[in-house]
Amino acid sequence: MNPNSSSSPTPAPPTVPTPTVRRDGLDARLPDTLIDLHIHVGGAVAPHILYSIAMQQGFKLPTKGYWEFVELVTIRPGATHSLDDYLKVMHEWTEKIQSSPAAMERAVYEIIGKEYRSSRVEHIELRFNPMKRNLHGERDLDHIIHAALRGMDLAVLEYGVKCCLIFCLAREFSFELNEIILDKAIKYQSRGVLGIDLAGPESNNLELRLKDAARYERLFTRARAAGLKTTVHTGETSHTSGEGVIATLRHLKPHRIGHGIRAAYNDEALDMLADSGVVLELCPSSNLATKAVKDLAEFGFVLSRFRERKIPWTINTDGPYLLDTSLAKECTMLLDAGIVTAAELAQSFQVARQASFIPT
Repeated sequence: MNPNSSSSPTPAPPTVPTPTVRRDGLDARLPDTLIDLHIHVGGAVAPHILYSIAMQQGFKLPTKGYWEFVELVTIRPGATHSLDDYLKVMHEWTEKIQSSPAAMERAVYEIIGKEYRSSRVEHIELRFNPMKRNLHGERDLDHIIHAALRGMDLAVLEYGVKCCLIFCLAREFSFELNEIILDKAIKYQSRGVLGIDLAGPESNNLELRLKDAARYERLFTRARAAGLKTTVHTGETSHTSGEGVIATLRHLKPHRIGHGIRAAYNDEALDMLADSGVVLELCPSSNLATKAVKDLAEFGFVLSRFRERKIPWTINTDGPYLLDTSLAKECTMLLDAGIVTAAELAQSFQVARQASFIPT
């Protein structure tokens, strides 16, 4: 080409923006592998699967058709005003529909597959109360448990994920019933039941909350001695200010705490969490739905308090279908709001891997 030519130089190729979506459809800011440590079977089954199970088992539903049923088992923003409202949907419908061996096998299998396909969750710990699936003793408890394990085994084989079950004790149950659940967890530990949880709403009465933690101390000591891991729901309602977290750490000594949000408002609770190294299982959409925090800004404040004290935390879903979310959505929501950075998010999943009840 003549250097004196007046022809314009060849334009540079346009700059291609960095893709914001990966090939698998997920936000490019997310880690390649996600881990969910806090997900309830009762809040994680897709509405069309629940509807299918209900139809197969002949449930008489209070809805005229499928789309009304979807609204019945989904919590829309602003539809709940407390943890009690949230739990009512699970106890009255989703758990009841899952109350048979066939239903539990399908439910567990479908949850694991859906979480992997939608969010690349390759490491998942599912929790449920087997006694809330046997219709007050009408169905055999061991059959319910075996069915859940079959569903887990099949999904693990198909998707190559890591999974375990956690059995939930219930605050509203008697000590004797909860002891039976612990017995079953120990019995099936070699099959993949690797932990216990204590779930259900904490009392509005401070004295009763403290007694509630103290009376389960013996069960949690026995669980740890048997090799089970432990976690506890506490600090997830706005009427508490960390006292439940303090009592839980003092009496139950769990490996992890489910939620623990309200500890951010109690310096003693923050100090105890920081000293103990106990990992928090945070569930943003759930905490918004139950009004543990009023909005994302308050969730950001809570997280900043944990960040200041170097308290380890993880991000989880709690009930993805009940809340119309996924683990990928939870992470993206926090990133978009500027509450966490991509680096912090990646670190939280490293914390989750280390805190998992599943041996690495």
